[in-house]
Amino acid sequence: MFINTIEFPSIKVGKESDFLEWFNWSNSVYKNFDGFISRRLLKLTKGSKNYVTLVEHESEKTFMAMHTSKERQDAFNKLKPLLDGSLNAKFYEVIIDTV
Repeated sequence: MFINTIEFPSIKVGKESDFLEWFNWSNSVYKNFDGFISRRLLKLTKGSKNYVTLVEHESEKTFMAMHTSKERQDAFNKLKPLLDGSLNAKFYEVIIDTV
């Protein structure tokens, strides 16, 4: 399994509800890609107001097919005006899974 995390920068003032709507909409786009398993939006219970997303894919290959798609670029273009900064992405391969 392949995991991608994205730390979002601060959401622009007054744009948090738009961001949450965008996230729900973008899930409906991404879930149609081969190899997609799940995508979750996380927020720290204390401290930072920033969000993190956790994306699970069958493999790096299926993730990259989604990541380099026109649909992903269109979704990102809708996201950019809501953010005050840049995304921080990290990529992982699952080594041990307890499921």
